[in-house]
Amino acid sequence: MTTAKDTVAAVAAADTWDKRVTEIRLIPERHGKAEHGAIFAAVARELYVPYLAPDFAFIHDAPFYDAEHFDAVYAAASDGTDSFTKVSVDDLAALIEGNSQTLLVLRTITGLLKNEFAATATMVAEQLGDNAPAIAPGTIDGAEKRGSRLSAAQARVLAHTVDKLVRRELFTDAPTGLHSKQDKLDTRDGWDSVRHLVSGGVPYRSYLHQRHFGGPFNQVTNATTGKKGDLIEDEVEALFKNNGVPYIRTGSHNQGEIASRFNVTVAPAPDFVVFDANSTLRAMLECKATNDGGTARDKANRFRGLQTESA
Repeated sequence: MTTAKDTVAAVAAADTWDKRVTEIRLIPERHGKAEHGAIFAAVARELYVPYLAPDFAFIHDAPFYDAEHFDAVYAAASDGTDSFTKVSVDDLAALIEGNSQTLLVLRTITGLLKNEFAATATMVAEQLGDNAPAIAPGTIDGAEKRGSRLSAAQARVLAHTVDKLVRRELFTDAPTGLHSKQDKLDTRDGWDSVRHLVSGGVPYRSYLHQRHFGGPFNQVTNATTGKKGDLIEDEVEALFKNNGVPYIRTGSHNQGEIASRFNVTVAPAPDFVVFDANSTLRAMLECKATNDGGTARDKANRFRGLQTESA
């Protein structure tokens, strides 16, 4: 009887890819299902884990989050409000309508994310009445990133939203155990806090605390998560191309094709499907990057579903 240790050793000793695949395929014949998990884990630890490299030391380029872009729109916002001394609703509306990218600075002052700010602005529009327009997240995104023009009515709703948030006139006091998102260094006392920091600067300890409280690089990391996934998929695709392996790289654009052509029912489809000259499905490949056990466990159900699909 072949032991799990012998099987792992045979897989590790295979000197070609084909031989290794053959040894892997023999596992269900040699061992019961109860042993499979431990065997695959041992193979991974011996053959693959030593070659994994952490990717948390770097972040992708994202010009929208770079200091150069923010400095430019901050200067425009500061100049347009005389160093945030002219911040009436009329002043803010004129600023936003004249340069919609300054909304990035004003929204950042409020402490709300894009979707949160859009929902809040729509709520303010309902309060204002008089056919005040609702504000969609895409409207904010277009204004901040591309300088998309905003109507006078939209600018006024956004100005009211910023003003009410900074003055803490929009939401009730936080219940016990919770904190308002405006209870922070630059808005704790409304616009007075903003002006105090503009003129006096920010103590380094406070700067570090904000990083500790908000998480280092969270926004840019979340915004570039697709690029992180592409790092692996691009390498896999290059291997397939260079070795003449027929494949399809899947995405939102071809989910229907994968389901109808190969009868793959798991959704979304795996990142790659590999087929032969007869267009028969031969393999499915899912690419995932994990830096910790929690992330890996989150993906376990996904891989379990793909395993069931391939059985």
